Amino acid sequence: MIRITTHLSPTLNPPPPLSLHPHLPLLRRHRHPSSRPISVSAAAPSDLLASVESVASAASVLAAIVLVHESGHFLAATSRGSTSPSSPSASAPPSRASASAPVEYALRAIPLGGYVGFPDDDPDSGFPPDDPDLLRNRPVPDRLLVVSAGVAANLLFAFLIVYAQALTVGVPVQAQLPGVLVPEVIPGSAAARAGLLPGDVILSVPGLAPDPSVPVLVDLIKASPNKDVSVTVSRTGPGPGDRRSIDLTVVPDTSVDGTGRIGVQLSPYFRVTRVHPNNLAEATVLALREFTALSATVLDGLRQTFLNFSQTAEKVSGPVAIIAVGAEVARSSAEGLFQFAAVINLNLAAINLLPLPALDGGTLALILLEAARGGQKIPREIEQRIMSSGILVVLMVGMFLIVRDTLNLDFIKDIL
Repeated sequence: MIRITTHLSPTLNPPPPLSLHPHLPLLRRHRHPSSRPISVSAAAPSDLLASVESVASAASVLAAIVLVHESGHFLAATSRGSTSPSSPSASAPPSRASASAPVEYALRAIPLGGYVGFPDDDPDSGFPPDDPDLLRNRPVPDRLLVVSAGVAANLLFAFLIVYAQALTVGVPVQAQLPGVLVPEVIPGSAAARAGLLPGDVILSVPGLAPDPSVPVLVDLIKASPNKDVSVTVSRTGPGPGDRRSIDLTVVPDTSVDGTGRIGVQLSPYFRVTRVHPNNLAEATVLALREFTALSATVLDGLRQTFLNFSQTAEKVSGPVAIIAVGAEVARSSAEGLFQFAAVINLNLAAINLLPLPALDGGTLALILLEAARGGQKIPREIEQRIMSSGILVVLMVGMFLIVRDTLNLDFIKDIL
């Protein structure tokens, strides 16, 4: 038997974070209607302590995820006999290792990521260029295993997190309810002037299906600038569980591109059911189901980001924003850290498979190209130029996002 606890959720979970590099994960920002600003400027001692603890929890989760990724590369390299004098390091900058020190473990002063270094990249390592144990001299299958092991480690870690969630707090399951939720209304917008309130549920729109969807409503609003749009909404009443229907007329404003807008956030309306397994077999089934669902959500979010990059670019943030969101999750519910950690792992795995320079996918693409050329190696100079350019771009983007996200923190704004 499976025990089930149920409650209605007025908001959706935040969208999955997005990371573009194992060392500098990025995040799609999303204003959550129930979120609280991260600020310590006027907090009481107990609130300050809670904030510090939540930030530490989120930072620990992020550090563990990066360490797992890099440990995957390291363990795969050592298992195949590759020389790896620099082990998973918990930060930057890298240091040099020599042949006299087979493995170097390091904890850096600037905790911005992790890496596994190989003597292939260090001309002063002391290893001869034709050493058969250098990674670049290993057979193609060995190199494919080492490079892809970080992604595999994150996928495995994500599943273990979901499995632990199923065994401890249960797995949340969403059941779709009729209507479209309005989690947020911008003050002074067309929706606010019409009387829409946060928490309203749009049940029907004349001329549309009785149960409208978010895309259908968005298309209708965009096609109706300065036109009356009648909606029937369900609103929470004064008593517990009491809801009443209200008819409203919204007149969308005209955007700069000529389409209509009303100044709301729209989300599907659903019920969250938390399922608790009673044995390991049930936990395994639930964990597999949740893992598959989260993976599909992450991939879809990644696809939407690249298809609509001009609209989503400003919502991409760096490690500071990830920790800020994780701290908010930790403050609101420790259970949410399970999903936070699993989603970050899945994003890290998905992004790293992209065939872009400086990502694992870029290295895999070069190795596969070499295999397609019958084992003929790509000139070392060309390979180094490709990777160096990718690393430079990632570092520049990462530093920009770190500075921007830090300046956007509430307590930094208060200081400035």
